[in-house]
This record gives sequence, structure tokens and C-alpha cells, in this order.
Amino acid sequence: MSTFEELVEEGASAPVEGWDFSWFAGRATEERPPWGYARLVGRRMAEVEAGLDVQTGGGEVLATIPTPPPRLAATESWPPNVAVARRNLAPLGATVHEVADEADLPFPDGSFDLVVSRHPTMTRWDEIARVLRPGGTYLSQQIGNGTMRELTVAMMGPVPAGTARDTGRAVAAAEAAGLRVVDLREVALRAEFFDVGAVVHFLRKVIWTVPGFTVDAYRDQLRAVHERIQAEGRFLAWSRRFLIEAVKPDDPAGAPRPAS
Repeated sequence: MSTFEELVEEGASAPVEGWDFSWFAGRATEERPPWGYARLVGRRMAEVEAGLDVQTGGGEVLATIPTPPPRLAATESWPPNVAVARRNLAPLGATVHEVADEADLPFPDGSFDLVVSRHPTMTRWDEIARVLRPGGTYLSQQIGNGTMRELTVAMMGPVPAGTARDTGRAVAAAEAAGLRVVDLREVALRAEFFDVGAVVHFLRKVIWTVPGFTVDAYRDQLRAVHERIQAEGRFLAWSRRFLIEAVKPDDPAGAPRPAS
């Protein structure tokens, strides 16, 4: 059986580029949302002329679509992920643009029939609305409030849950940008970590769970998590997801006005 130090070193040395989570096989599990985001995106992309994936990561989800539209683009902010995405999406003929998450999108108004985004760090609703064509759709699976809070508390102690990822805020922001929300679903999903190395790798990869995480800064807390896993067989946490779909009205005159 691996020691605490050996497990921590494994988690600390595993590469974090892209959004491929296959490293966790046998070490951690997380339930999948029931709506099947990747399948939804695949079906929608096959029906449009122009599609965009915002904050694509390494392009892992977009790369699974069976039939790409004639024009396909993606954005990503982290340079190592940009290189991975360009490699993964080249077979689809997609262009990948390096764009900061908070920046304007580098596309003309009304460029896309469909914009998608999986787990964006933030959503520029005004830019989504701008690059959508009238009648176009934004489809996004997002991280909900309190996701993996059990890990955050184990590392940082009690912290406020926050409201930045509240579904009500997302709906209000979409409507303020002139979009009409046509679907909204929420779910809580069971996640289990079976060794502390998986915890370390997850915290390095999903950096907003414990901002500024390093092994050295949190070694004592990691040891406590290790001992808990040894005693209980796993560390249990809950991830929260929501699916939001919003449409840009065909008649802009009938749409809500963006907030000033």
C-alpha cells in the first residue's frame, strides 16, 4: 500500500493540461448529469451552419461531436490547453482562439447559430448574445453553488457558500443581455475520492475549489484527509451542476433590453 507521501507525490506530478479526467480511473468517481451534455452538443452541432465552444479546455467534449458544422470555432484562455485543443479539434476543421475568459469574443456580431460552453469559469452573457444570430441558441452546463464544498471546507475550514453561481443570477444575467431562457435544470452528484493523491490532483486541476492550493501550504489538511480515507474508505463530496439553454429572439425589438 502506498504511503501518504507517495500518494501526494503521484497527485502532484500528474499533468493537469486539458480536461481529460482519465487519470482518476480507480482513484475517484463522480456521477454524470442525467441530461447527457456531450450528446446534446453533438446533436445540436449537426443541425447548424456555425458553432462556437467557449472555454473549450482541451477540446475534449467538442471533439466527440459526430458531425461538425461547416464552420466551427472554439476559445480557450490557458495556453497549455490551447495547444491541446488545437490538436484535438484539428480533425473537425475547428479554429481555436486564445481568449481570456473575461475578454470580448473575437468574432463579428451574429456569427453563430449555436454557442456552447461546459463549466465556464465565468459567462460573458453580453458577448454570447452579441455573437449569436437571431434565433440562435446558447447551451451550457455550468458549475453550481457549493460544488465540492466538502473539499473546500476540509482544506480551508468553514467558508461562506457564495452566490456567484446561483441559477437565479444566471437567468437574470441572460435575460438582461436580451436572451430568453427556455430550459434550466439542476442536479447534485455524488463524488468519491479513494486516495489523497486523487484529491491533490483534483485540487491542482480544478483550481477554484481551493484558490491558491499547493501541497506545501495544505500538507496538514491533506494528511487529515488521508487519515479519513484510510478510516472510512473514501472521501465523499457533492458536485452541483445546472444546464441552461437560452435563445436569442428572432425579433430583437421584442427582446428584453440589456442592462445599462
